[in-house]
Amino acid sequence: FVTYDPPLTPLTVLLWVLPLATIVAGGWIIVARTRRRVRIRQDVLADAIPAAGPRAGWGAYVPGVVMALVVAAISYSQTGSYPQVRAWQQATAQTPGLLARALDPQAKPLNEEEMARLALGLRTRLQNDAGNVEGWLMLGRTGMVLGNAGTATGAYANAYRLDPKNRDAALGYAEALTRSSDPEDNRRGGELLRRLVSRDHTDIRVLSLYAFNAFEQQRFGEAVAAWEMMLKLLPAGDARRAVIERSIRLAQEK
Repeated sequence: FVTYDPPLTPLTVLLWVLPLATIVAGGWIIVARTRRRVRIRQDVLADAIPAAGPRAGWGAYVPGVVMALVVAAISYSQTGSYPQVRAWQQATAQTPGLLARALDPQAKPLNEEEMARLALGLRTRLQNDAGNVEGWLMLGRTGMVLGNAGTATGAYANAYRLDPKNRDAALGYAEALTRSSDPEDNRRGGELLRRLVSRDHTDIRVLSLYAFNAFEQQRFGEAVAAWEMMLKLLPAGDARRAVIERSIRLAQEK
């Protein structure tokens, strides 16, 4: 993720060539139909019209065709797909700098617009580097920050599929699933968290996510057990202890 050149794909070529080809074809059809009507009138009114001079050549139509092309090109640049293509090109060009800032704790945090551009640039890169686990993880984190559940879940799913033993991939995927509005996603996220807890009973973040998911799924006994395990792991003066104790009391009242 140091340098990047936007790929010249068939879709990119189509976006640029097809509108121009359509404009040229339309201009040719207009000119051809105009010339045909002129010939028909000349045939019908041949006896009534005095002998004419030489017919106008193609040069007579050039200014009109050029003007039509210019107007169409301006219209396309303002209302067609060009603005989207340009935004994509800008996002991919800015991706290295945005990524460096996102990874630097001392740098200025990215705003929402910059995060959206980073996500677009990462998606473009991953089209050509689909096996990059770290790239999918970064896209997943970006999706979570933007509140884009589809982007986050899909990215973490790819990272987890590529490397099921990667803790960040598994935990990120589980978190995205538990935050989904789909009950089936919540269930799958809970199952994944249960497997993670069985592997490591001392991971505070895993226990916290597991307890929250269990509480949301009304598995209050499991939630209490996870929170009690967290209390054993946290130091006496940790501010999180008070929140966990309140959560335990709330779950026990259910």
